[in-house]
Amino acid sequence: MPHAVSLLRAARLARSAKPFLARGGFKRERCAGCRLVPSHCMCAVRPPVATRAGVCLLMADIEPLKPTNTGWLVADVVPDTFAFGWARTETDPALLALLNDPQWQPYVVFPGQYAAPERVVLSVVPLLPDPADGSAAKRPLFILFDATWGEARKMFRRSPYLDRLPVLSLQPEQITQYKLRNSGRDDHFCTSEVAAMCMDLAGEHAAQQTLDAYLGVFTHHYLCAKNQQPVVWDGAAHQRLREVRALPTQEA
Repeated sequence: MPHAVSLLRAARLARSAKPFLARGGFKRERCAGCRLVPSHCMCAVRPPVATRAGVCLLMADIEPLKPTNTGWLVADVVPDTFAFGWARTETDPALLALLNDPQWQPYVVFPGQYAAPERVVLSVVPLLPDPADGSAAKRPLFILFDATWGEARKMFRRSPYLDRLPVLSLQPEQITQYKLRNSGRDDHFCTSEVAAMCMDLAGEHAAQQTLDAYLGVFTHHYLCAKNQQPVVWDGAAHQRLREVRALPTQEA
């Protein structure tokens, strides 16, 4: 079944006046399920993980069309992934409804130096149920800007409906492992890496490890397709994903 990013991509393609051609990418037929050429399809290893936490992707205009986009990987792994196209002049009513849904505690994921200090948090605080009304504990919903760094800063500044929400400022200890686009900065992470860090903070360690391993598999398949090389199904990337998927959920 198509997930949120796939549906957003289809809607964006339907509005396009001409075909989208990715810079530096291969111009061959692509699988609708993973965006890779059929010979390098990775749909068979898609690894969904049950989570309480969710992800809301606010995507720049052409981001859903880019074959290197990793928000797609997040939607493959995290069942409750929502995706919306971002626009300065209008806001999808479904996005506003999601942000107001009482089951969720939204966090805007962005560097703290760009937000008012009183909004910045460094951890995900469990919100316990209210015994007075029998309400359930709120689930964390991580709002990620799926865009280039320049676009993301603009989106953060020009989305007033997010101003009331806490800003989760990540403190990563690693450098990015993303190899398919080059921002020139080791501290700029791709969307799936950011989602993995959020899942870790939420205690969703199986999802965090799966996202990290799945990015490695996607990178391997994409580069092999681009360089017209066969997929190494018993190589390090696939072996790592198999190991992560074999871990008991409580220990992952």
